[in-house]
Amino acid sequence: MATASAAAAPADACYMLIHPRLDAETPQQQTLKRNLERGTDAIKAEALQQVIAGTLQGENHEQLLMHIIRFVMPTRNKTLKKLLLLYWEVCPKHAADGTLKQETILICNALRNDLQHPNEYIRGSTLRFLCKLREAELLEPLIGPACDCLGHRHAYVRKNAVAAVGSIYRVLPQLIPDAPERICALLGEEADMTCRRNALAMLAASAPAMAVQWLRENAQVVGGFEELLQLAVVDLIRRVARDFAADKALFVRCIFELLGSQANAVKYEAATTLVALSGSPAAVKAAAGCYIALATKVADNNVRITVLERLDQLRARHEGIIDDLVMDLLSVLSAPDLDVRRKALAIVMKLTSRRNVGDIVAMLKQELAKSVADAGEYDKTSEYRVLLIQTIHSCAVQFPEVAASVVELFLDSIAELGASSATDAIVFVREVAEKFPALRPAIIDRLVASFLQLRAGKVMRGALWILGEYAASPDEIREVWAKLREAIGELPLLAAEQRELDAASAGAAAEGAEKPSAPATASASRRVLPD
Repeated sequence: MATASAAAAPADACYMLIHPRLDAETPQQQTLKRNLERGTDAIKAEALQQVIAGTLQGENHEQLLMHIIRFVMPTRNKTLKKLLLLYWEVCPKHAADGTLKQETILICNALRNDLQHPNEYIRGSTLRFLCKLREAELLEPLIGPACDCLGHRHAYVRKNAVAAVGSIYRVLPQLIPDAPERICALLGEEADMTCRRNALAMLAASAPAMAVQWLRENAQVVGGFEELLQLAVVDLIRRVARDFAADKALFVRCIFELLGSQANAVKYEAATTLVALSGSPAAVKAAAGCYIALATKVADNNVRITVLERLDQLRARHEGIIDDLVMDLLSVLSAPDLDVRRKALAIVMKLTSRRNVGDIVAMLKQELAKSVADAGEYDKTSEYRVLLIQTIHSCAVQFPEVAASVVELFLDSIAELGASSATDAIVFVREVAEKFPALRPAIIDRLVASFLQLRAGKVMRGALWILGEYAASPDEIREVWAKLREAIGELPLLAAEQRELDAASAGAAAEGAEKPSAPATASASRRVLPD
């Protein structure tokens, strides 16, 4: 289990979790001092890692602070510099009375030098470390170099500089009072999308009025932004929609444009934000259509299920608005995953009404026929057929006007279905015959016609029960009886079987007489004696 720093105060922030190595021995202070003082870069890196891990586990390594400042901090090795930033994060920086230790002045000088380092990786890593500092005494001398990095030639440095300036402004705004103006100017001039995303996120959190003004000026080109910046725009609208109600039309227009984004993540977030902004039928249908498109096109089954759950929640909040999209939702059945199909069919059943039940049942019939044709291609096709039959059954129970066509479908295809699917089908046929007496003659006729093709025992028993219970007229009884005699064969069974055996023996004898007799020496067989 990961361990955090036990020596840190409850208010101290810790951003690292390191799993302790149970097989590692606890190093001694003298060994660590010697390795930090005289070791090579690799030995110093190993010792510094042990110090960091020990500090996080509550061990006291305060005596090593000056050794690290004297012998490790002047290094030019990038690995050691990265480890130093991790160590500055976890090492105790305050004395017992709560004031900063004097040694932190040296740390501040080293960070200032790294912020002016010609290597962009070292600059960016140091800027990212500034986001984790909360001490004004440490941050104040670093404000100038950090702000200078906003104009660096490399985008990696600029995007980390934006994050550092934004973090410092949120914690200690008095240190950079003009931070929003600096970031807003950068946002207007910057070409890198990652830098613009960081800048917009900083303005949305610290200066929402400036962020909204920027959105007003760039609303026409929102659809051409890259994915990261589009997500930042959606997050901005979600943050400021309540406080800037006068710009609601602008926000809705931007979200509608982002529904057509090429990125699936943007589509999902835009649809979720749109229904939060507006409950109009047009907005709800647009969001629902976006969810259905995502559930159809996305390859990840977990994403599909999450999107379908969102769609179900939308249906529950806005009853009757998205019923017209039920046929589009049936396209999700093209997904191979059974859980996705089950979730989609559950929502379809909730959207079914008398206006669309005919189209839905027709589509489900096509899916059932397709699953029967593809029976050998997928392992879970039989489970899918059972699911389709249960859904069609539920539709017929809720809307009796489609029961007749459903019964015809089941009776026509019952011979091609598997045992479990055919059992569910015959149970449904029996239920329909019980509830709708007008359909009984047609059920009897079709069941008699397909009786000889039935194979499963449960299906045969169900069919016999239906025929025996509902074949009432003399003509039906005679027809059923004739079909039963045909299925059973000639009676008595023993005599019929004996005649078949005699006929088979006579045929074999005739074939043996036609073949030439073999030589006696070849036909003789070895005799096996009793012993």
